Amino acid sequence: MAKKSAAKAGKMSMADMRSMINKQAGINVAHSLTEKNPTQVPYWIPTGSRWLDSIISRGQMAGIPGAKISELAGLASTGKSYMAAQVAANAQKMGIDVFYFDSESAIDPEFLKNAGCDLDELMYIQAMSVEFVLETIESLLASNNNKMLFIWDSLALTPAISDIEGDFNPQSSMAVKARILAKGLSKLIIPIANSESTFLILNQLKANITRSPSEAMTTPYMTPGGKATIYSYSLRIWLTGRKAKASFVTDDKGFRVGSEVKVRLEKSRFGTQGRQCNFKILWGNKIGIQDDESLFDAVSSSESLKRLGAWYELHDANGNAIGSKFQSTKWVDRMKDDVFRQRVHEIMDEEVIFKFDKRLGNASDFYEDKEEVEN
Repeated sequence: MAKKSAAKAGKMSMADMRSMINKQAGINVAHSLTEKNPTQVPYWIPTGSRWLDSIISRGQMAGIPGAKISELAGLASTGKSYMAAQVAANAQKMGIDVFYFDSESAIDPEFLKNAGCDLDELMYIQAMSVEFVLETIESLLASNNNKMLFIWDSLALTPAISDIEGDFNPQSSMAVKARILAKGLSKLIIPIANSESTFLILNQLKANITRSPSEAMTTPYMTPGGKATIYSYSLRIWLTGRKAKASFVTDDKGFRVGSEVKVRLEKSRFGTQGRQCNFKILWGNKIGIQDDESLFDAVSSSESLKRLGAWYELHDANGNAIGSKFQSTKWVDRMKDDVFRQRVHEIMDEEVIFKFDKRLGNASDFYEDKEEVEN
């Protein structure tokens, strides 16, 4: 007797196939890219610097990308913790739960408070080990339905369990941390995206010791944690600085209360890799970024800011002067005027965001030559 041929499966719709895959996975992993999906950035957390926020994502005002993993790395005393505190404060204003992992046991509560953080709503956690940080984040992602910001300060100084339990011989635990991070971050990428939480990893920039002179010039720095971590980052912000006296902010008595920071986007999945900016960070009695002061440099090349010898004059879109002429030392005072400030922000958007997006002007105005990076 002839066997009956198996019935052919009918053509399934895309919606039915997504439903089948999600049922098999137990969570929503199949999405339509024409609808809300985990590849998108659902929100941006402001960094405290309008200039930096303007260069992170092509064609829009941005910040630290939500639902992604980002790295904030820098040389010693370039403001990593100060920027992290600003990001934490801004995240709280957005209703995001903040968890601060500190491997140095050195963060000052008063410093966080001065940066705008609500200490009652901020969870401080000692980063005992790399494994502990990653496992704690995994547990929180599985149990808390609210959006969360995890700040890890810092990856470089957090030991692995084998480092804690072992001896002081560095070769006895060679590359252990790198292997843990390669496994741990790959596990966290999807849960972070699906929960619309954010992971900001602070790291150290260290000199790239190499025998190749060309590599030393083009790649002067490296970060601890292994090469696999780099692939998990959607954004890498690198902070460097100058040691010149002029790079410091001083008070009226000459005491140092801040310093200049140079910023470069080492990696960006938002079409802006290699862009740069600079600003000054206050770490004395006042905490924060001198944002208004940095905007003068950001718009200085605009035709709307006319230079007349030692004087400047700001013009509106029709070419009419806004207020009287002023010297650069009076820039901050002029920024207190709402009309003046609004025009500066319009110029910022035009010069920094839209001209880059439309590829107008000279590309060298937007990118940094790595060979000119200052130590």
